[in-house]
Amino acid sequence: MSIEQLPEYVTFLLDQAVYPHPVETVELIQTHISFVTVAGEYVYKWKKPVNFGFLDFSTLPKRKACCEQELQLNRRLCPDIYLETVTINRGDGALALNGSGEVLEYGVKMARMPEERMMSRVIAAGKLRESDLDHIIDRLVPFYEQADGSEAIRKFGRAQAVAVNVLENFEQTEGFVDQGALSRVQFQAISEYGRRFLAREDLFEQRILAGRIRDCHGDLYSANICLDGQIHIFDCIEFNDRFRYSDVAADVAFLAMDLDFHGLNELSRLFIDRFAARSEDAGLLQMLNFYKCYRAYVRGKIGLFTAADPVVDGTVRKNCLAQAGRYFELAHGYARAGQD
Repeated sequence: MSIEQLPEYVTFLLDQAVYPHPVETVELIQTHISFVTVAGEYVYKWKKPVNFGFLDFSTLPKRKACCEQELQLNRRLCPDIYLETVTINRGDGALALNGSGEVLEYGVKMARMPEERMMSRVIAAGKLRESDLDHIIDRLVPFYEQADGSEAIRKFGRAQAVAVNVLENFEQTEGFVDQGALSRVQFQAISEYGRRFLAREDLFEQRILAGRIRDCHGDLYSANICLDGQIHIFDCIEFNDRFRYSDVAADVAFLAMDLDFHGLNELSRLFIDRFAARSEDAGLLQMLNFYKCYRAYVRGKIGLFTAADPVVDGTVRKNCLAQAGRYFELAHGYARAGQD
């Protein structure tokens, strides 16, 4: 997206002088749902006015509510990172960050984490260690033990509730089939496997009875983990409770899938084996392949959505489609493995 196409407030935020703290340069990062401005020692996250059905940021009040929810939920694992909600205001004809006058936009202010210790960069550098996974497990096990597992949340572990999330993906991506990233063969194999597994309602009931349905993170993969001294696991799902209220197996399967995606299959198995042992949850193993398939498919879907955004430039679009294709290939592999 060229600077001329950016929303007015985003262009305003690209000027280092508008921040109340030292800033040498401002970096703008875009996702399919957010603008992120990296400014000095802080990061500001702003939600795009989009509505994908499962996610609705289409109005200012909805974006405000989601910012407040994002702050509260992420403080469970990152109390020192998620600092406050912020505003863009217009007063006397001029924009201001946390100013007076009409509120144009709401955002979340975060402390900036060391980029070289982001797990995705550590993986890219070939420096991920077993001890890093042990530290992540040390953070996750008590988190899940303390997370809400009330009756209102347990119902999201039933097969019918899980099916809402899984089958929705197929409805949302059918129009992309045979358009370059997702083949008809892959689509049919993955959707058939998902439906067959969902029919095994007894497995889902066993997980509920075992107390494994919790208010989880919802987006647990390397892009949202920083391997600094305390291990920060950030950017949980705040925009839709049904993506966060889930089997713990669905959460950890995401990170296991992510390790598979990066070719770290041995570390993926090690992570799951050690997590299952530490949490005394051997039952998650029978759910693992299904949830890894689901997670890989979701990542592929996000790539399709990002590539379809008309404001995304050609290079980003091409890269997103290529990455989506890799995720769908991985999901297809899980589906074939589940049929054996």
